[in-house]
Amino acid sequence: MNDILFRTENWIFSYRVAGIMIHNNKVLLQKPTNDTGFAFPGGHISFGETNAEALIREFKEEIGADISITDLKWVAEIFFPWGEKPCHQICNYYQVTLTDKTQIPLDGQFISSEHLEGRDFTIEFHWIPIDSMNDIEVYPTNAAELLSLLGEGVQHFVYREG
Repeated sequence: MNDILFRTENWIFSYRVAGIMIHNNKVLLQKPTNDTGFAFPGGHISFGETNAEALIREFKEEIGADISITDLKWVAEIFFPWGEKPCHQICNYYQVTLTDKTQIPLDGQFISSEHLEGRDFTIEFHWIPIDSMNDIEVYPTNAAELLSLLGEGVQHFVYREG
């Protein structure tokens, strides 16, 4: 598939979608083994793919889980360093639920893998108690506040790292 991921001489542009999955007051987060922070599971949109199609595909590819998508919750404009270049990323976050609760562990952590730009990465998935979100490094850094606003409609935010 062709991800919507552009590189210019000075910038990288990324179009991503992520899922907010909550079970027993815990949220599912991913942590690449080469990173110190957590993020919401998801991935890049491919050309011709809807947000929903990409999110369903990413959850199936990365953790073998079938999901249903409920509502768009957050629209993010994210700026962060990607290697030696700055990245401008648009990420839409949707609330998602498992359609089959036997496909993944529903507590603790488990390991999976991801393939991006010709390389394979190991990813840890962790169920993090929502009330512990302020105690960990998570992207976006305002995730705990955003989770408290899930019932308030769609939230838009700009996140600048570094």
